[in-house]
Amino acid sequence: MRSITITISLWAILLFIPSYAQKGSDPKMNQFISNLMGKMTLDEKIGQLNLSGAGDITTGETTSSDIHQKIREGKVGGLLNIKSVSKIRAVQMIAVEESRLKIPLLFGMDVIHGYQTIFPIPLGLSCSWDMKLIEQSARIAAQEASADGLCWTFAPMVDISRDPRWGRMSEGSGEDPYLGAEIARAMVKGFQGDDLRKNNTIMACVKHFALYGAVESGRDYNTTDMSHIRMFNEYFPPYKAAVDAGAGSAMASFNEVDGLPATANKWLMTDVLRKQWGFQGFVVTDYTGIAELTEHGLGDLQEVSAQALHAGIDMDMVSEGFLKTTKKSLETGRINKSDIEKGCRRILEAKYKLGLFEDPFRYCDDNRAKTEIFTPENLEVSRKIAAQSLVLLKNDHRILPLKKGGTIAVIGPLADNKLNMTGTWSVAADFSKCVSLLSGIKAAIGNETTILTAWGTNILNDSILDSRVSVFGKPSFRQNRSQKEMIDKAVEVAQKSDVIVAAMGECAEMSGECSSRSDISLPENQRELLKALLATGKPVVMVLFNGRPLTIPWEAAHIPAILEVWFSGTEAGNAIADVLFGKVNPSGKLTATFPRNVGQIPIYYSTKNTGRPLPEGAWFMKFRSNYLDVPNEPVFPFGYGLSYTTFDYGDLKLSTSQAKGNQAITATVNLMNSGKTDGAEVVQLYIRDVVGSITRPIKELKGFQKVFLKAGETRPVTFKITPEDLKFYNGDLKYVWEPGDFVIMVGGNSKEVKSAKVNWQK
Repeated sequence: MRSITITISLWAILLFIPSYAQKGSDPKMNQFISNLMGKMTLDEKIGQLNLSGAGDITTGETTSSDIHQKIREGKVGGLLNIKSVSKIRAVQMIAVEESRLKIPLLFGMDVIHGYQTIFPIPLGLSCSWDMKLIEQSARIAAQEASADGLCWTFAPMVDISRDPRWGRMSEGSGEDPYLGAEIARAMVKGFQGDDLRKNNTIMACVKHFALYGAVESGRDYNTTDMSHIRMFNEYFPPYKAAVDAGAGSAMASFNEVDGLPATANKWLMTDVLRKQWGFQGFVVTDYTGIAELTEHGLGDLQEVSAQALHAGIDMDMVSEGFLKTTKKSLETGRINKSDIEKGCRRILEAKYKLGLFEDPFRYCDDNRAKTEIFTPENLEVSRKIAAQSLVLLKNDHRILPLKKGGTIAVIGPLADNKLNMTGTWSVAADFSKCVSLLSGIKAAIGNETTILTAWGTNILNDSILDSRVSVFGKPSFRQNRSQKEMIDKAVEVAQKSDVIVAAMGECAEMSGECSSRSDISLPENQRELLKALLATGKPVVMVLFNGRPLTIPWEAAHIPAILEVWFSGTEAGNAIADVLFGKVNPSGKLTATFPRNVGQIPIYYSTKNTGRPLPEGAWFMKFRSNYLDVPNEPVFPFGYGLSYTTFDYGDLKLSTSQAKGNQAITATVNLMNSGKTDGAEVVQLYIRDVVGSITRPIKELKGFQKVFLKAGETRPVTFKITPEDLKFYNGDLKYVWEPGDFVIMVGGNSKEVKSAKVNWQK
């Protein structure tokens, strides 16, 4: 198996110094934990490696029984999915008052995009391209979760994905490793703050390590297979960024890597994560990840538990493989005592870093729970961030922003459907307090405008398919009326109106875990409704709810205005109304490419040329790399997004066309707001390495700035470029830059850029 080449001296350091004693460790912590472990029995050490499922929300397929007795016996290191100060305090009291060594428990939950105040799904958040807002969303999530007793979140999810059939694309930041890495850093900082011992921070858990977003055919939990060059250049950067930012824990992915499931992959968990990247935290499996190794074909529970422990897994989520088999494996010589010791120490270190030994109840403050959760201030931030995440995809004839006055028809199955506003993984949300699109519009217009509404169609025609997407109790609220009856009523309402707002797309759980789709077009019944609405001759604005890019070439061609709103969180309706009526000028940009059809998947902007590339601008040429039936180009490219104003880019100017060594150069473009509305533009920097020792992408994102300009204002936008921006993992997996020609590109999306060339020598 191939591995990165590093120096002999570094290998010596990493191989022979225990992880808990590496540079930067805390001597006081080390001494405390060594003293504690000296008192622990083997069973108690194994117990720390066990994460049990309990509480209000159940994921996966099984939950542990007789949990309280196991806690008393020191056989539980942590619990997941139990929330509220009263419940967590009661369970923690069992651990610290009734167990022999009084070791506190960790309490974790999937706090993915907010706790009770829900922010846009992560894919939506990424479209803001605003690291301060993204960090703030994680900071508020940590504040609320910690106020309700939690100290650990299973986030951020940083998997790169170029296949929108995969439902969990909604939980990540899209297709690009550079942007994904920036967001990973921001999320870890937001969750963990500057001091984990503060009771308003929670420990982050970067997931899913690794490559989960590249599952074959977009089918969840499926096989992944790729070269090491692609791993290190395109998929690993966000994980490493989270590690470099100090993430306290990491979660193993379900998929295999190099033919070996991540949960049992020593190269991945030990050689890369710990030895090459210097990860200091602990690694937990995903839900029943160890038990599932048996289905992968690696052996029975005892065998796979031993493999996982030896690979570098520290905590077993729910499978209880460590708890039930590790002692026997030790007796038979299948594992070493040091494997148990290392895992136990890492778990205890996490508890020490969180301050739980000092005060096991530091997260159990009733006053905080009453005053810091779901506050008006948090809701206001949620509304602001949600508005920044919306992407204006089309706006023919400047239909948007809407004017107040007259009559507006709000039509569609997602128009007044607040249960589906928060999207997937909003497990602690109070759905009764979510703001629907209809409610948001009504609040925005007051008495100035007449609002008419109709359901129009169900989200899905197929009731069986509909039932499959309601596993978490978020129904789509099907109407027991015929399609014709609902459309006829919608048309009647539309004909009485001046403009139509059509709320279309997916319901919340049509994306997310185990929500892969082979057909990611808008359901045909919804398209039928749109055709009927267009036939009225009234202007139509499609408000698109979804957790992934959809294949919408027909809609893009025929609907005059399209606003991509993802699932925008608790304040969804208010935020969408803010944009629809121009209180907020949209500035979101896509972080994932919208394909024409599933046949183009995987699709992403940073492709490589073949030996027979299709010339730019061409639709089809025989014996070139293209399709017979559709262009290579997507419907909407990475980085794309419109505004209510227009931005003009001047020519790109480089500080030099001949660079040498470690000197920095600057790339500058004059950006003008040529419209009549103040607005913000995400200016994007791309670089192409023209000739390399291995093939290189046609462009790679290497920087971005969100620039606000008043109407008519012009400002120079400058990027500093150094050799660090030119580096990549070469054929020997060495992180290098190579001299030669580079094309520097700056623009408003990955397709439309200004370019200049620089020759850079060493």
